[in-house]
Amino acid sequence: MIFKDKVILVTGGTGSFGQKFAEIILREHSPAAVRIYSRGELLQLQMQQKFNNDERLRFLIGDVRDKDRLARAMNRVDIVVHAAALKQVPTSEYNPIEAVKTNINGAANVIDAAIDNNVAKIMNISTDKAVQPVNLYGGTKLVAEKLFIHGNAYVGMRKIDFSCVRYGNVVGSRGSVVPVFLEQKKKDKITITDERMTRFWLTLEQGVRFAIDCLKRMRGGEIFVPKIPSMKIAKLAEAIAPKAKREIIGIRPGEKLHEILISQEEAKHSREYADYYLVEPEHQFWAKKKIAGGKPLPDDFKYTSDNNTRWVTADDLKKMIKAL
Repeated sequence: MIFKDKVILVTGGTGSFGQKFAEIILREHSPAAVRIYSRGELLQLQMQQKFNNDERLRFLIGDVRDKDRLARAMNRVDIVVHAAALKQVPTSEYNPIEAVKTNINGAANVIDAAIDNNVAKIMNISTDKAVQPVNLYGGTKLVAEKLFIHGNAYVGMRKIDFSCVRYGNVVGSRGSVVPVFLEQKKKDKITITDERMTRFWLTLEQGVRFAIDCLKRMRGGEIFVPKIPSMKIAKLAEAIAPKAKREIIGIRPGEKLHEILISQEEAKHSREYADYYLVEPEHQFWAKKKIAGGKPLPDDFKYTSDNNTRWVTADDLKKMIKAL
């Protein structure tokens, strides 16, 4: 019952994650208020209407680049979920400084504002692209992860905890290839970058519920990684449009053939639990916070989308898409 009667702030709260998070938290956990912090007034209005003007839902126009506004928004907040980011890989490549300002400087501002306001729990939503990044977006998310983990060393004796959730592609979210394939299906032609390419997949609800569960169990300093299935992009295209013509267009700049959720180096300080992995920080502050249980990973372990033991079937995918 850690959410009951608590004030929760979600940065980037009008995005797909923020809206699903608000829906589940308001329906199942009885918070005092959920503050939606974002830049778009139209999206806030649409979200307000979607939630039938629920009086527990509060809307604040603001940018994570604005530290003063964040400080005001976090006044008397108990929990922060940091989901704001520039997420499109091509956009970040073309506008690198803007990606740094939002994804790195914005993360630092969230951390500072949370500490100054004595927020108890702060969770950063990260991505598989932060592991051994090959593009700027992934690089900025890697830095953001490091900032959040090290934030635990800045809180002193205060009871403030920073952690991260890291997962793969969300079916149907903005930037997902699924809506692209569904649109291309109408023209009976699917473009595939590489037949061998694999990705981790989960639904939006699975991602949000995992983050909620991690907020309950977090001690501060961990990176939580869910056990989720993989699927070949070619199989994804076949499941969505089996009769469509395929065109191979080649891997785009800044794109990996396979994604990584835990690197071999991280596995040395990670533990396995029933439905998730936990990457432990290599810092002294963690010694007093360890989560009980779990088992060490083998020395040669790495969690990549091509060496996964779980795979999405065509039927699984159709159920995921139907739930959108």
